[in-house]
Amino acid sequence: MPDFTSALYLGMRHDHASLRPWAALTTGRPAVLQAPPGEATVGARLAGLIGCEAAVLAPSTLHLALDLLDLVAVGRVALLVEAGTYPILRWGLPRAAVRGAAVRGFAHNDPAALAAAIRVVARQGRRPVVLADGLCPATGAPAPLPDYLALVEAHAGLLVIDDTQALGILGRAPAAGRPWGIDGGGTAAWHGLWSPALMVVASLAKGLGVPVAVLAGSRTLIAACAAQGLTRTHCSPPSAAHLAAADRALTENRTTGAARRARLLRSIERLRARLHAQGIGVDGGRLPVQTPRLGIRAPTIHAGLAAAGVTTVLHRPRDGHPPALSLLVTAHHQPWEIDRAAHLLARLASRPAPRRAPEDPR
Repeated sequence: MPDFTSALYLGMRHDHASLRPWAALTTGRPAVLQAPPGEATVGARLAGLIGCEAAVLAPSTLHLALDLLDLVAVGRVALLVEAGTYPILRWGLPRAAVRGAAVRGFAHNDPAALAAAIRVVARQGRRPVVLADGLCPATGAPAPLPDYLALVEAHAGLLVIDDTQALGILGRAPAAGRPWGIDGGGTAAWHGLWSPALMVVASLAKGLGVPVAVLAGSRTLIAACAAQGLTRTHCSPPSAAHLAAADRALTENRTTGAARRARLLRSIERLRARLHAQGIGVDGGRLPVQTPRLGIRAPTIHAGLAAAGVTTVLHRPRDGHPPALSLLVTAHHQPWEIDRAAHLLARLASRPAPRRAPEDPR
């Protein structure tokens, strides 16, 4: 039955028979002592795809975020965090604050707000390190990275983006006939950006189907992270299986990625068209996470879809917003699955909204 809960956007699976063999799953050595076999090759391929000088890998973006913030949040530094930034980049903030870094937020996708925040911390003699998502799945809008980067460069700062949602999807040279661009290098590649002041953190788990993460950027900073990262000292590095899968994913992206992205985009546009035809607005733009505007009916419709054999994602309420229902569209979805989900959702949405229970007057 139709399943819209998987974030394997390009439909890459990497069964064991498709991977190159390995002599040992792990060397037993920390990466700071000896990089695992294959990391240098995969890192170089990822750096080329993203458009950076160098890259290093880790089991997760959390490992990389902790190591990077430990490295850059020293001295007179201010960490400027865009509203809505994915939690993992935020999890290193308390540690950085304890070590003396200032932490300040700024409004989502708002270069003027960032400029104002930078002026404040510059008067305090602090260097700005900006944390943001490359792509917002809620709106489908890429971050205004050229504006952010120009502001950061003017103050000798650093821009760090979590590009997990865009890696494998967006890429360089977007045009009218190819809104996502080509190659799947991510949001910075889509904008045509490269700078020593830009660092990209991304998991390969969504677009490329491998639960491993990459940090890409300047050769100097990547070398420092590789040599000094505490998680590379105290945590296990990516296994040989993960590195083999990442290597295969990059080959698949080069050979079949364009066809997978085209199929995915057609499915997204089909779902949006079916829902719009029924008068249902959809957030998420032309990207895999599609969120119909259902208001307080989202939990009821989620349950109704599940009862009919269509699984979707129900987001917990937060920041005063009601729960939301999303469909994660992948390159594997067939037209009939898209049509069935849209038909059932529209039928459920046409029913009267549930009444709220009256408040107890006591």
